[in-house]
Amino acid sequence: MFYIGGVKIDNPVVAAPMAGVTDRAYRVLAREAGCGLVFTEMVSDRALLYGNPRTGLIINHAGEKGPLAVQLFGADPDYMAAAAELAAATGADIIDINMGCPTPKIVRNGEGAALMKNPSLAARIVSAVAGRVNVPVTVKMRRGWDESSVNAVEMARRVEASGAAAVTVHGRTRAQFYSGRADWQIIRAVGEAVAIPVIGNGDVCSPQDARRMLAETGCAAVMIGRASLGNPWIFRRTVRYLATGELPPLPDAAERLQTALRHLDLLIALKGGRVAVWEMRKHAAWYSKGIRGAARMRDRINQAPTVEELRAVLKETFECA
Repeated sequence: MFYIGGVKIDNPVVAAPMAGVTDRAYRVLAREAGCGLVFTEMVSDRALLYGNPRTGLIINHAGEKGPLAVQLFGADPDYMAAAAELAAATGADIIDINMGCPTPKIVRNGEGAALMKNPSLAARIVSAVAGRVNVPVTVKMRRGWDESSVNAVEMARRVEASGAAAVTVHGRTRAQFYSGRADWQIIRAVGEAVAIPVIGNGDVCSPQDARRMLAETGCAAVMIGRASLGNPWIFRRTVRYLATGELPPLPDAAERLQTALRHLDLLIALKGGRVAVWEMRKHAAWYSKGIRGAARMRDRINQAPTVEELRAVLKETFECA
């Protein structure tokens, strides 16, 4: 257990925000698996302020169990503060500011990881947001922009002084994107430099990795991202392992199928059948990874035009395992 501002987080296992993935359907499954804190997909400050319908869907968390962090991205302190106020009004428990997204279309606007190159602007954004909302403000950052500008420690100190209640540090630079190995020592260095909680991110692919990161870095919590794709059980297994030292077994094919079908049902309830079928295709590929014959069924999964046909193909895929 730890606290971000006044928000209690029950355990040190956190789900990473991921564009196109961490919608309400994903978050419900992650929370049911015991995840201590979940995040929305990143949301553009301007899209939120302009009432973009897709953005409204991204931050829709009706009926969800908290705590929930809404992640915003932008590069203008006034716009970010106004967007944060709107997000807080929806019931968000935490406002998270994205300073780590490496995507070219984001950084070319000075947003996401580009803020690692502009610490003074990053600090002004945090100050503006923290001054406008009554919920904790956090920051997700990278190790730095590239190897010649590894500045996560400086950035963490500046955002803490500006009002951030916690920081997440991804141990890669923007130049690395998601390649190479994450540097966990930068996570330790940040933790030693600030008094607020530090969440470690990068290369946590198993419960054992989570325990090792906590031990090696002294971070308050671990953030799990890509390892959870088609694998919400990693949260349940990691929480149990960290608490008891016991490693629960991996799910069998029947449990994987039932969870995949539930994920589909949650997507239908959130976005309607047509969109759910289209979006479930990537999730189906992740859920069926390693299942015997799954590669052969993937084309059928990707071509299934209706909910009924997709359900049938999923059942056939897992029942043949």
